[in-house]
Amino acid sequence: MLAVLLLALPAYAALTAQPFLVVLFARIAVLAIAALSLDLMLGVGGLVSFGHALFFGLGAYATGVLAQHGVASGWVQLATALAACALIAVVTGAIALRTSGIAFIMITLAFAQMFYFFAVSLREYGGDDGFALASASRLGAVSLGDPVTLYYVAVGLLIALLLFGRRFLKSAAGMTLGGIRINERRMRALGVPTVRVKLAVYVVAAMLCGVAGMLFANLTQFVAPSYMSWTMSGDLIVMVVIGGAGSFVGPLIGTLVMVLLEEGLKSVTEHWMLVMGPLIVIAVLLSRRGLIGLAYALDARRERRERNRAAQGGAR
Repeated sequence: MLAVLLLALPAYAALTAQPFLVVLFARIAVLAIAALSLDLMLGVGGLVSFGHALFFGLGAYATGVLAQHGVASGWVQLATALAACALIAVVTGAIALRTSGIAFIMITLAFAQMFYFFAVSLREYGGDDGFALASASRLGAVSLGDPVTLYYVAVGLLIALLLFGRRFLKSAAGMTLGGIRINERRMRALGVPTVRVKLAVYVVAAMLCGVAGMLFANLTQFVAPSYMSWTMSGDLIVMVVIGGAGSFVGPLIGTLVMVLLEEGLKSVTEHWMLVMGPLIVIAVLLSRRGLIGLAYALDARRERRERNRAAQGGAR
């Protein structure tokens, strides 16, 4: 139902003369892809990365730098973004995955900040200010400079990832990754190459986040070092946790709520972060499994009430 609503949104925006809705929900879809890629690591694999935005920024910079030099082919930009994210993920992951817990978090943060300051030093590409995208990415005859086209590409990819996620959680690979999260020592004793499995997931998540970065650069028509800053990584973590880690649908719900809430509060007060913070705390306290977990709990409670009423009616 959610997929149908998303696909129908451009038509609704055109009928109601609200074109800004397409841009707003395109942003939600792109950020949801990035959050979903993090959920693959955090929710399913138990790898809490505070530097995941590094790959979001790499995807954006691969797109922007190539466009700056006259390469407008989206396929070349996509291939470059995927290759860059995969290469850097293999190197950084091989180092970071030698540790766990807080050490893993800090190492991923350190790598992200290294690349962030490297991007700041690139004066020919705007330095700290960033730079405008020279031209939109073109996938054959399709241009991602058109908001509606970009929206459908992002939503199509998001739906495909959600369908993949449902199958992945029930697959042997998904259950193996879940087993590593629960008890890595036992999985090693069973002969599972846990480090290689985690590295593979780390690389796949990085590549997916790079694709989101490429789409985001086309959406904003801008590239900046802030795309790979620790604050961006923090936003992605909040989206995953608020929505519900490990469910794949949760990151989409979390992104939807966070972006809409942010836009709504900005229209009311310039001090919107003072309101946003307590609301996030309340949401986490209400359910450790996020909003999707809260919805499941309420649904289970409703089913128990119906069973109890049915049992009482039968007894009478």
